[in-house]
Amino acid sequence: MSSDCIFCKIAAGEIPCRKVYEDSDVLAFHDIHPVAPVHFMIIPKEHIASLADAHARHEMLLGRILMLAPTLAKEQGLTDGFRTVINTGRGGGQEVFHLHVHVFGGGKPRPM
Repeated sequence: MSSDCIFCKIAAGEIPCRKVYEDSDVLAFHDIHPVAPVHFMIIPKEHIASLADAHARHEMLLGRILMLAPTLAKEQGLTDGFRTVINTGRGGGQEVFHLHVHVFGGGKPRPM
C-alpha cells in the first residue's frame, strides 16, 4: 500500500466507494467522474503504479482483472458491449498512479 495513493486508501476501506466487486486481490468500484452511463474501474489491491510497472509476477492478477471485466460489465447492464481503457503514464492520460482498468458503456459510444 502506498500511503499517499487514493486508490490504496479506497482498497483499504479508508475512503468509501460505490463497490461493484471485491475479493482478496481486486476491487471494482464506480468512477466518481463517469464518461458513460455505466463507468467503473477494476484495480488490484496491491499498489502497482501503472501497467508499465507491472512485472511477470503480476501476470495472473492482470489476467484475472481482464477476465472480470466482461462478467462485471454484464452484471452492470452492459449486455450490448463495453469499452476497457488502461491509461498508462502521464503521456497516456493516467491521473491516478495506481493501475486501474476503466470499464464503461451504455448510450452512444464516442469515436476513438
